[in-house]
Amino acid sequence: MTPREIYQRMHDHWLAGEPTFDPGLLADDVVLESPFGRAEPIAGRDAVLAYVTAGHASVPFHFVGHRTRALHETADPDTIIVEYELTAAMNDSGATASAPFIAVLTVRDGKIACWREYQHTALIARAMTGSLT
Repeated sequence: MTPREIYQRMHDHWLAGEPTFDPGLLADDVVLESPFGRAEPIAGRDAVLAYVTAGHASVPFHFVGHRTRALHETADPDTIIVEYELTAAMNDSGATASAPFIAVLTVRDGKIACWREYQHTALIARAMTGSLT
């Protein structure tokens, strides 16, 4: 799969209410980085799957919208940079909020080798506490 195809599959997972990654998307030595959300990278398919599965099960919201703002090709054909926005609805109240993200996706042999995601953590925290103004 190409980086664009993998990104589309991730998009499909978000809107289907599924964890972002499935085993077939990830290289054995995949690295998941979230510099603004988690201090240390997570390495290895099993560790990444455990992390995203636990995270998916624990969040009090589900995604109801996704918009790609921009998709940038890089000098490396296996790497793209994506600017996107996710909209989520809180499970208890139905209230919605959107947040912007930027991610760098690197693919090797048709699987994700690295997903580095930059989140608007302050906005996400406010949305989680219901204090958006």
